[in-house]
Amino acid sequence: MSYKMATRCIYGEKKQSSLDKTGAISFPIYQTATFEHPAVGQSTGFDYSRLQNPTRENVEKIVASLEGGIDALAFSSGMAAITTLMELFHPGDHIVTDLDLYGGAIRLFDHISEKNGLTFSHIPFHEENVEDYINEHTKAIYLETPTNPMMNVIDIRAVSEIAKRHGLLLIVDNTFLTPYFQRPLELGADIVVHSGTKFLGGHNDTLAGFLVTGSEEISEKFRFLIKTVGSGLAPFDSWLITRGIKTLPLRMEKAQENAQAIVEFLLSQKKVSKVYYPGIKGSAGYETCRKQASGFGSMVTFEVESRELALHILKETKLIPFAESLGGTETLITYPTTQTHADVPEEIRIRNGVTDRVLRLSAGIEDKEDLIEDLKQALESFEG
Repeated sequence: MSYKMATRCIYGEKKQSSLDKTGAISFPIYQTATFEHPAVGQSTGFDYSRLQNPTRENVEKIVASLEGGIDALAFSSGMAAITTLMELFHPGDHIVTDLDLYGGAIRLFDHISEKNGLTFSHIPFHEENVEDYINEHTKAIYLETPTNPMMNVIDIRAVSEIAKRHGLLLIVDNTFLTPYFQRPLELGADIVVHSGTKFLGGHNDTLAGFLVTGSEEISEKFRFLIKTVGSGLAPFDSWLITRGIKTLPLRMEKAQENAQAIVEFLLSQKKVSKVYYPGIKGSAGYETCRKQASGFGSMVTFEVESRELALHILKETKLIPFAESLGGTETLITYPTTQTHADVPEEIRIRNGVTDRVLRLSAGIEDKEDLIEDLKQALESFEG
């Protein structure tokens, strides 16, 4: 029997896991580093938790099911997942990436991956032809959609066709929309990346990352890498992510509803000069997002009329915390210039539109009227 998305968020592909015989509704936390062998040459299927642990395997199977992949691997953070991903490549390999990416990924590529011999072309996918930057050393295309933080929408299927013409891997970071709203593997991606810390976990209480693939060959390479570099997700954190995913559909729908109400409010404010959200009708990415996703998500970026006003809002919100991260039950507001994108060169930040007047908001699941009232009082109390 094939379950619908909301059911798979709780059970994965199978209601009854073969790993647990107790009937426990909450999958057990196997808090152990090692496992006893019945005899030489025999195994229970688990040997050492760096290789695999039943609690981690359970959450991996659920995430693989949600994304429509054959395998998912859970890592200690989103950056641990991307760092391991880069080990697929060799010195001299070239990767084309979008210019607008999470700042941590840019930092990794520019300061670690390039040191290790990889080269990158960072270009705005929504403005330029990706194919123009492919050369004989290119091995992959890497993108987010919507992008962080400027919410540009990239046509995954169109980029997939380019990747396939040139025999390249297509890697898509699906953190913002999650498999609940968007499934890149179905659109032609080879690898999906997640910061599980965000919407999958959903409660701002643990770090996690995922790599998902529909390729047996890539899965085997990832399995070798995760046991070798030792960055797999710990049992308790695996359990926390499993618990978070159970409410993913409810949280995504409510957070999206809140985001759309906040967007309507911001669009009506004279002190707000721009609002970036793929669900705004007539915006550049609206039709593409409608075509490849079933929702627009709950991430909103907006620009206010001055740096002073941006700083005032961050200080004066009473309900909404000024904090890094996103995707949790709490609405958070972030200042990309000094937080998520602090290590991105200023000229690239400005080119992308990440000015000192830009704020990024992750809508949570509070009452939308309370959120709007908080933003309203922060805007109206500014006397600059």
